Amino acid sequence: MEAVWKKVKSVVEKQIPKHSFQMWIEPLELRKNATDKWVVACPNFFFKKRVNDLYGKMLAAELKNATGNRCHLSFEVGTNNNEGSRKKKPLNPQLSLPNASIRPHSGRFLRRDFTFDEFVVGANNDFAYSASLSLASRREYQQNALLLLSKTGMGKSHLSQAIGHHVLSEYPDERVYYITAEDFSNEMVQAFRQDSINKFKAKYRNKCDVLLLEDIHYLSGKERTQVELALTLDSLFEASKRIIFSSCYLPGDIPKLNDKLRSRLSCSLISKIDSPNFRTRVRILRKKAQSNGYHIPDTIIEYLAGELTEDIRQLESGLNGVAAKSSLLGTPIDLDLTESVVKNMVRQRKKITIDVIKKMVCKYYNCTLKDMVSRSRKQHLVRPRQMAIYLSRLYTDAPLQSIGKAFNRYHATALHSIHCIERGLKENSVIQKQVEFFNQKLESGKF
Repeated sequence: MEAVWKKVKSVVEKQIPKHSFQMWIEPLELRKNATDKWVVACPNFFFKKRVNDLYGKMLAAELKNATGNRCHLSFEVGTNNNEGSRKKKPLNPQLSLPNASIRPHSGRFLRRDFTFDEFVVGANNDFAYSASLSLASRREYQQNALLLLSKTGMGKSHLSQAIGHHVLSEYPDERVYYITAEDFSNEMVQAFRQDSINKFKAKYRNKCDVLLLEDIHYLSGKERTQVELALTLDSLFEASKRIIFSSCYLPGDIPKLNDKLRSRLSCSLISKIDSPNFRTRVRILRKKAQSNGYHIPDTIIEYLAGELTEDIRQLESGLNGVAAKSSLLGTPIDLDLTESVVKNMVRQRKKITIDVIKKMVCKYYNCTLKDMVSRSRKQHLVRPRQMAIYLSRLYTDAPLQSIGKAFNRYHATALHSIHCIERGLKENSVIQKQVEFFNQKLESGKF
């Protein structure tokens, strides 16, 4: 009878979404059976009620088809009492993580799904994709350094890690280091403290074949790290090693960057990744849905692509939110359910302008617009100016030069202001609360 139950589950698996089957059907185990009475074990009472409500009739119908008899199917909470059950897997198995990571030779893990095969190519990123694949495949020997440039959430980390995956797969003897600029800086500081700086230098200069260095704009103002990195890059360039950088800003736009490091970064092949258009967003959503086993109607895919326009992370979050809500509530994926998920995600960007942000911040800090854009460096004016610049970068699509001009500042000064608030978010609880306050006002439209 165990074989019959497995057959029933395999038939049901083809009729419902993969994530629903994994959550609700796969953990079910046959507990006991008679000619016309079948009892199935569930992990807990909530599970029992949900399975009975959502799939009870479906399972009973397939059981009847499999046995040829009308069967009474019931669910009980507990473990499987069949003989040999100890050898069976637990009722609530740990599903394998789809993004389980791969460890390169040094640094952070590579996400398993961040490969070239999983990357959706469009007009916004085709050059960056081609350059990354070419460098990973050693097709271009004149150029061994690549800088992936985009704002957060556009896929530069995906391409960077895809290069790492490809190299580890095609050239397993090569040593791939994947690390962020911040981690590199912290590791160097620790090496100085532990009097192991020579070991640190040898690691990157002599034992690295492919360096994947993320978020180089975080090196702004870290003079000691910049000097060491520039010397490390010199060694790697001379040895024809491959280097992949990623950044939200061009090297020339990063303030407090020494000339030697800026020159090294600028010599890289700079590949910009822009925001995906509607057609590309549709393809991204379909690719993500297929990879996760979601069955999403085309109308829902197109609705999500039309509403979620900020970045790829927002697209993925919306897709996962719709699938999760459908599975947990046991309701079909329709427009009403999708709208309920999306309405909490979409920001009112069309209404948010730099002028709106300036007025809102001035009101909170009790200063005037004239004071905010003045040349004054008094502390009670510097903080609101930095906050307004940070929010302008976060909530508008204006380029850095335009933001700086709106505050009577150069773009490098605007970038410095953004970094000051970003550091405050990590270290200063007062700034954290202020940013949270402004975020709530802007996202609620009450500004």
